[in-house]
Amino acid sequence: MDPLKAAGQIAGSGLQAQATRMRVVSENLANSRSTGTTPGADPYSRKTVQFEAELDRTIGSSSVKLKATGVDKSPFIQEYDPGNPAADSKGMVKLPNVNMMVELADMREASRTYEANLQMIKQTRSMGAMLLDLLRSQS
Repeated sequence: MDPLKAAGQIAGSGLQAQATRMRVVSENLANSRSTGTTPGADPYSRKTVQFEAELDRTIGSSSVKLKATGVDKSPFIQEYDPGNPAADSKGMVKLPNVNMMVELADMREASRTYEANLQMIKQTRSMGAMLLDLLRSQS
């Protein structure tokens, strides 16, 4: 297989993986204050993504694939808010196990990795165009 095409496909798999990661982080951020609907009910649980390297025999190299999406099993945050409809008999409300700082750091890393993969695709296309120009000038 053409090495330039293989490089583009590897970067493309990275784009898909990081787009999925950004979607999950966005969902976590959007639900960071979502409580249960009934007293004492569990709130939104933080979601996570796992990736794995997968050998792609058509390009002869590894690319990144989504392995699984899961739910974080860390404990929920408890806050005293007796006026909340989700408060239990003691006035405690369970809040999601979403840490804003962790999510923002994950979003920044995913965004930068996405940009790096996008730049790789742009460079691959540029190199392919330069190769075509060289071949045309030889004829």
